Amino acid sequence: MGWKVVDGVILATCKELIDDAKLGCTDMVFKDLCIELLAKAKLVLAERQFEEFSGYVAGKLKEKIVLNPKTY
Repeated sequence: MGWKVVDGVILATCKELIDDAKLGCTDMVFKDLCIELLAKAKLVLAERQFEEFSGYVAGKLKEKIVLNPKTY
């Protein structure tokens, strides 16, 4: 298996972890998990892939905020 394939699998796995967490976690736990996954992804993804993943996480965070807005 080539490195490009492995890198693609790691990126896809990171995205799946975010998707699963979005469905099954409270807001605070989801946000914390996103920060943890971003920190870990920075260590294993190529720069381009990390930028893609960061954008993906930002989009999921925005979706979660829109679905569960805080009322103050």
